[in-house]
Amino acid sequence: MKAKARGLRAPLRNVDALGAGLTAGMLSEGIAEAYRLIDAIDSTLGVHLSELVELANLSAMLGNLVATGIVRASGGAFTRAGAHKYQDLRAAAAHAKNIEIKVALEKNRPKGHLAKAGHYLCVRYVLCSSGGEYIRKERGPVPWIWEIRFGYLDDSDFAISNTAGDSGKTAVVTSNGMRKLRLIYFDEDLSPVARVSEFLRDYGQ
Repeated sequence: MKAKARGLRAPLRNVDALGAGLTAGMLSEGIAEAYRLIDAIDSTLGVHLSELVELANLSAMLGNLVATGIVRASGGAFTRAGAHKYQDLRAAAAHAKNIEIKVALEKNRPKGHLAKAGHYLCVRYVLCSSGGEYIRKERGPVPWIWEIRFGYLDDSDFAISNTAGDSGKTAVVTSNGMRKLRLIYFDEDLSPVARVSEFLRDYGQ
């Protein structure tokens, strides 16, 4: 796949809800940089990254690339915390605050290992064809973001699971937690949600 410039396919919304030093410009540039790096990897390898790694790892990599892109576009407001360290974006300016980035595939709610209060940037994506076409319930090789949310979550906004035989304790953002996060970006053409109007009514504030 030839590396190319691509970015968010729909306009950002509710940008006044962004805070903690994160701006619409940083977010847009950060996402575009993440896409550019993924496309460059695909082009260099001659095969799509999504075909080489498990989807959980792809989600983690996408989050790391978004964080790297935001840092590069932040003008020094943020630095990277480093792999597997909380939070992903570390404030490096007086007006900024630490931000955790969570990524999930399709309609899955973002999760982590611990419930920790703080500012969160939650990104959900789908897998499209090489040309950027998305068919619901089908998965192509190229990640495209369909939803971005931002806001402050408390410990109570996570559901804790520690099922025997599972990979360990997980903390999943609850439905109420997702409602608390403001919808910053939504691409209806990429949405895995069947009833878009109901989704926006319930979660599109």
